Amino acid sequence: MSTFDANAVARRALPLLDLTDLGDAATETGARDLCARAVGPHGSVAAVCLWPRFVATAKAALAGTSVKIATVVNFPAGGEDTRAVEAETARAIADGADEIDLVMPYRAFLEGRAGFAETQIVRVKRVCGAHALLKVILETGEIGDPEKIRAAADLALAAGADFVKTSTGKVKVNATREAAEILLMAIHASGRPAGFKAAGGIRTIADAADYLAIADRIMGPAWVGPATFRFGATSLLDAIEATLDGRGETGATGY
Repeated sequence: MSTFDANAVARRALPLLDLTDLGDAATETGARDLCARAVGPHGSVAAVCLWPRFVATAKAALAGTSVKIATVVNFPAGGEDTRAVEAETARAIADGADEIDLVMPYRAFLEGRAGFAETQIVRVKRVCGAHALLKVILETGEIGDPEKIRAAADLALAAGADFVKTSTGKVKVNATREAAEILLMAIHASGRPAGFKAAGGIRTIADAADYLAIADRIMGPAWVGPATFRFGATSLLDAIEATLDGRGETGATGY
């Protein structure tokens, strides 16, 4: 890993954060607390990402700010009840969600039913319409094989994904640098506007620097911004704030 300016990386990463609470014990109070952290002394994050039941709470808490409301559907299992996922998506958008993070039915994809996976993405994208951004979670750590990860990314992009995202943060292997490179190469090759989100296990300024360097190398240094690149992380905010406050990194752990 090359040397980097920690303060510069922290400043660059802050507006790319999807501040996330998808813990099993998440509460409405916790959702409000997360929203309170989304606009801080050093600036605002890109979005908060919460369970669908907290979307309305977050929308009210963040009214008048630039912070987007993201939520998850078909999460975390990547199931096959597409009608239920469509209904879940419609409810979330009605409650005020700006962004939908959909878990692709990756097991169906791995079983050779790529068409089923593609159809689910197409149908959820249709529900999102012009109302919400669609981020498709590939669960790259569960797919494993680099060629299959690339095929999944190509499929999601062809089906209309606005972002391709590495992982749920709920499995053994989440975001990796290898998977980031594969997804970014797929975006580059697609010839269409689309973004990348790394999620799960990104906790330090050094982690952020690595992922940003990969994006800069593949997409060019002017490409990264909130409309194209996100970190799905909460403990990364601890490291960013500590760095910008001059306290050094805290070493906090979490999603």
